[in-house]
Amino acid sequence: MSAHGPVPAVRGAPCWVSLMARDLEAAQEFYSAVLGWRFRQASLGEEFCIALAGGQPVASIGALAQSFQVAVAWTSYFAVENADETADRIRERGATVAVGPLKLGPGRAALAADPDGATFGFWEGQTLAWSVGQGNAPASLELRTRDAFAAAIFYAEVLGWASGEPGGCDVTYEHDQVIVSDGTHAVASLRGGGVESAPDPRVRPRWHVHFPVREIEKVTATAVAAGGTVTPVTPTADGEGCQAVIRDPDGGLFTVTST
Repeated sequence: MSAHGPVPAVRGAPCWVSLMARDLEAAQEFYSAVLGWRFRQASLGEEFCIALAGGQPVASIGALAQSFQVAVAWTSYFAVENADETADRIRERGATVAVGPLKLGPGRAALAADPDGATFGFWEGQTLAWSVGQGNAPASLELRTRDAFAAAIFYAEVLGWASGEPGGCDVTYEHDQVIVSDGTHAVASLRGGGVESAPDPRVRPRWHVHFPVREIEKVTATAVAAGGTVTPVTPTADGEGCQAVIRDPDGGLFTVTST
């Protein structure tokens, strides 16, 4: 099996990130300029493409149907063994399954929102050799929400975190954050507090995708020149790097973190 081929995913771990854009070609041009990505067509059809960094897959971008009146956003997907059972557990806990589960290429996917409204996806099936914090994949995934502990309980119940069974994710509390690990390294964090019902999507409960960059000032300047907007560069929570939030011309928000 090649390094880029399908592999069994760690149950409950992030397994992919995807952007649904209104203009696929324009999105490709923006992310190519800002993050240096190249693209190849995905097996899902002409309306989807795989982003490559250093020749390795890092994310996907799809064309959002004009009939879908939803915000353009980056979505984090988590691996599950049974999409239907996961959907049932989400609904049982008062949260929402917005789309699916639907057959999509070699697997099944669905979009959901947790009880505080943060959107996420889940995927049943094999995945690419991809893991947060490794290689060219996103540097981190971070949920900023009102109550990190309540959110951790919800995700643990629907994704099987901290189940004690082999092949799943562990949960710990470190530095005022809930940390999720896949048995080898941290793959997600949940941070609470400081989030209110504001109209600005940057402060509503949401999963933040952090992409690693080397020259953050150059990246943010390129994003502005390409039609995006950027928040001021600030130190990361651990003080070991810098980060900035970028909004692409379509409205999709993501974070760049210096490495």
